[in-house]
Amino acid sequence: MSSENHASAQLGSAWLDISTEVRNPRTLDLDQRTTLGILEALNDEDRTAPDAVRQVLPVMALLVEAAAHAVANGGRVHYFGAGTSGRLGIIDAAELMPTFNLAEGVVIAHHAGGSKALIRAVENLEDSWGAGLADAAEVRAGDVVIGIAASGRTPYVGGALDRARQLGVPTALMTCAVNPELGPLADFVMVADTGAEALAGSTRLKAGTAQKMMLNSFSTALMIRLGKTWSNLMVSVLATNEKLRARTVRILMEATGQDEEHCRTALAAAGGDLKVALVSMLTGSGPARSRDAVDAAGGVRAAVESLTV
Repeated sequence: MSSENHASAQLGSAWLDISTEVRNPRTLDLDQRTTLGILEALNDEDRTAPDAVRQVLPVMALLVEAAAHAVANGGRVHYFGAGTSGRLGIIDAAELMPTFNLAEGVVIAHHAGGSKALIRAVENLEDSWGAGLADAAEVRAGDVVIGIAASGRTPYVGGALDRARQLGVPTALMTCAVNPELGPLADFVMVADTGAEALAGSTRLKAGTAQKMMLNSFSTALMIRLGKTWSNLMVSVLATNEKLRARTVRILMEATGQDEEHCRTALAAAGGDLKVALVSMLTGSGPARSRDAVDAAGGVRAAVESLTV
């Protein structure tokens, strides 16, 4: 499985055996239904996604811990995917920066075909094991590599996992296919078994929904483990517009129970840094001391504990 020729030789009729590709007996009359009936059928199938994702959470928890350890020690998390799977990885990684003020280059999404394939499908590029190997050239010791492939056999993803294995870094596979072909290349295999799609083989439907859920759950849990939240509040949010600036004030009010005026004053004293303002208000420490505590502890809760011992 470590060569592009081998990967290519496995394509073809074998696709018919993949659980995400078979025909769904519940929707054989899909094109004969009313418009509402079509939508209800799609919705009925979508309902399987949450339960399927639930089954992979024990393995995902181990992956989150491994990724948190890697990032805390200067490592990075890489997503590799093609088509819908790759685009979902791009979306998840991009949203972490404003939501959690995550530094650029900590969670990196790689998509077969690069940026041009995000808007216009370039499906043949997902068949290249070599392209995955090449795109994974920037992976280094201490990183974590996560392959996203609904079918569990995308050669591009296989090449990336292969490269990661050569480096000895932790690897994971997020898929919706039972017994995924790429499973042996992953230390953490997460199979959200959503079964046959309402429209045969269209994994942008419930398989895509399940993959988005897996990615969102993984990355959110990772950010929580890295100390970027307080309780269930997004205290690391980067206030880049008026909506988010108003949100930081509301979050500070929720977290401290103080009125808007006090919270705005604390935010101003902290230079607009929500975490610093929160630690300052919760502990009574000044902004400078609170900032030092946040920087040293890596998160609000640990910073508060360090100042209240």
